[in-house]
Amino acid sequence: MSLRRFFFVVSQSFLQLNSIFISILIEAIPFVLIGVFISGLIQIFVTEEMMAKIIPKNRFLAVLSGTFAGMLFPACECGIVPITRRLLLKGVPLHAAIAFMLTAPIVNPIVLFSTFIAFGNKWDVVFYRGGLAMAVSIIVGLIISFQFKGNQLIEAHSHHHHSHNHTKQTFLKKLAETLHHAIDEFFSVGKYLIIGAFVAAAMQTYIKTSTLLSIGQNDVSSSLVMMGLSFVLSLCSEVDAFIASSFSSTFSLGSLIAFLVFGAMVDIKNLLMMIGIFKKRFVLLLITYIAVIVLVGSLLVKG
Repeated sequence: MSLRRFFFVVSQSFLQLNSIFISILIEAIPFVLIGVFISGLIQIFVTEEMMAKIIPKNRFLAVLSGTFAGMLFPACECGIVPITRRLLLKGVPLHAAIAFMLTAPIVNPIVLFSTFIAFGNKWDVVFYRGGLAMAVSIIVGLIISFQFKGNQLIEAHSHHHHSHNHTKQTFLKKLAETLHHAIDEFFSVGKYLIIGAFVAAAMQTYIKTSTLLSIGQNDVSSSLVMMGLSFVLSLCSEVDAFIASSFSSTFSLGSLIAFLVFGAMVDIKNLLMMIGIFKKRFVLLLITYIAVIVLVGSLLVKG
């Protein structure tokens, strides 16, 4: 291989990497912007007291209401752990808060819409993703309601109680705070998005499709590979569908759904956050339950 040929190949592959990277970002950024703005609005205008009031005492209903509350809170999984902690401190029961934490990054209009767009306007992906996410959060929530007493927060956190003074602020002040919160979140989310998009683009450029296909020969291993990938890429749930769809020629629908559900519930960034606020044993069991149910669920998806 001549030197000129070598440089040609390298520059071609770099151009390819660059164009995949840019296209992922261009598709993803509008969804991140909408997400952080809504998250900012919720942060400032919806009080946790409102949430705590509407959660029923019955454990099954509490898990269901947590699951459905998740639909109204379009937060990326990066932003959901702090919200969950705040809810627990305000007295929302653990099983309801966890059900909320698991569905909010997936079963909300922004994420479902971005999934629909990313997969070329296919509804089946949207239904499978939303359905499996709700199943996981309900089953995990119920298991937790029987297994754990107390909120499982690390003790140090349970004393910090800072409540926003909601009454004295003017509407404009609240709006300014919303924007401030959205901008902060955009930059903290943005850096993970850029890293994720770059890793995804690099994988698509440099790893031969045949390699991925050979790993993902059977359903179980391809679901596991995609779950591992979604954990490592740590994408935002508002944009992961754009990256998953780029694998749709090589991977089965079931394993793509595993990628879309597992990664939005457990990834490197929210794992670090969870370890920061919850007891280690709780986090370990939580992730185990999620992984098992997502794997089983993905094997039931036929497409």
